[in-house]
Amino acid sequence: MKTSRRRFISHSSKAILASSLAGVLPNTLLASGKMAASDKIVVGLIGARNMGFGDLENAIKQPGVECAAICDVDDAILSQRIADVAKKQGKAPVGYKDYRKLLENKDIDAVIIGTPDHWHCLQTIHACEAGKDIYVEKPLANSIGECDLMVNAVRKNRRVVQVGQQQRSGDHWKQAMDFIKAGNIGDLRKVLVWGNFGYGIGQTKAPDEPVPAGVDFDMWLGPAPQRSFNKTRFHGSWRMFWDYGGGLITDWGVHLLDMALWAKDITTPPLAVSASGGNFSFADHAHETFDTMSVHYQMKDFMISWEHVAGTENGPYNRSYGLAFIGNNATLVIDRDGWDLFPEMQDGKPKLAAMPHQPGHDNHEEHMKNFLDCIKSRKDPNCTIENGRLVALYAHSGNIALKTGSRLVWNEQSGNFGNNNAANGLILPTYRRPWALPKL
Repeated sequence: MKTSRRRFISHSSKAILASSLAGVLPNTLLASGKMAASDKIVVGLIGARNMGFGDLENAIKQPGVECAAICDVDDAILSQRIADVAKKQGKAPVGYKDYRKLLENKDIDAVIIGTPDHWHCLQTIHACEAGKDIYVEKPLANSIGECDLMVNAVRKNRRVVQVGQQQRSGDHWKQAMDFIKAGNIGDLRKVLVWGNFGYGIGQTKAPDEPVPAGVDFDMWLGPAPQRSFNKTRFHGSWRMFWDYGGGLITDWGVHLLDMALWAKDITTPPLAVSASGGNFSFADHAHETFDTMSVHYQMKDFMISWEHVAGTENGPYNRSYGLAFIGNNATLVIDRDGWDLFPEMQDGKPKLAAMPHQPGHDNHEEHMKNFLDCIKSRKDPNCTIENGRLVALYAHSGNIALKTGSRLVWNEQSGNFGNNNAANGLILPTYRRPWALPKL
């Protein structure tokens, strides 16, 4: 199936958001499209259980930011988060179980989308139509085609969108990237990227059961296929099932692969993608995504590889996750705790002088600050919708290559994998009625 990044058709439910943009632009926006530096930013949260709420906490701790509304399909989570926010800001937000109702609130300037991956596309597009700026968690979407539609919607509606790949706002990450770009490690030959995590095998298998009280499971499923409730596919472990996520490579992989691209300012797809692996262990655990995987990305003058062995916590350089930038002069190894340099030897001497460990720290708050600043300035944030789309393409291509047993070549102009019909059939999902994928 061909997809185009140049065309956009809105969702069939757009009637609730059919007001002109002029009528729904945030009150704080000036006629020039900029916001006064002193103006309050009012935010809403869609998906409040985990990362979404963490993002909200980082937002409301900033001066001049208020949470006006929270949406979640689980009453227990919704009521708890409303109480949490009321305690933090002295004012309770309004609660919703349908995100479309939250988007109707014209006082809200921006939304944080922390829902499962299969919801990101529709919620981002609808937020764009409603004139909201958006902080959307990674990966950008659960398919390549959905990402393309989101890019169209964001640019058409001139929204500020920050994708939750927070390492783009990290000082030690930028320092490492600058060190590599300056040529210090020599010619970059290969980037080894890995992420070994126990949660990648999902939960122990369990039978279907009644929907928990207070949960709107039909709304949680949304555009995903209809099915009975099973706790192994719900909170947390949903990302190990193809209907909702892409496993470790789309969860952690997008964070790390993004850094591999940043090191050489890559803005294009790989020349080719191939993969190997499968589900080799943990038969008593409920997961569809691959528990063991290697993906190889052929670039113009170097290569990138992704590896994971779910259910383990060990990895290269005694790190469960990270990147190794391998150059002629040295290898730079980095994770969120910092980076280290391992010089190559020549004639018994290191090619580079020894360096102490360069420390790092969590960058979630800096990333949110950057988003809030860009709401006011109308500048592009540190991780644009295009950044999120590109690395999602890399991650999803890895899964598609392994699913189809193919060496894939992505064509940006046609928006597909050439004449590989099996791979092209995985570019876009089929949405469950009454939800409808924007038409091509």
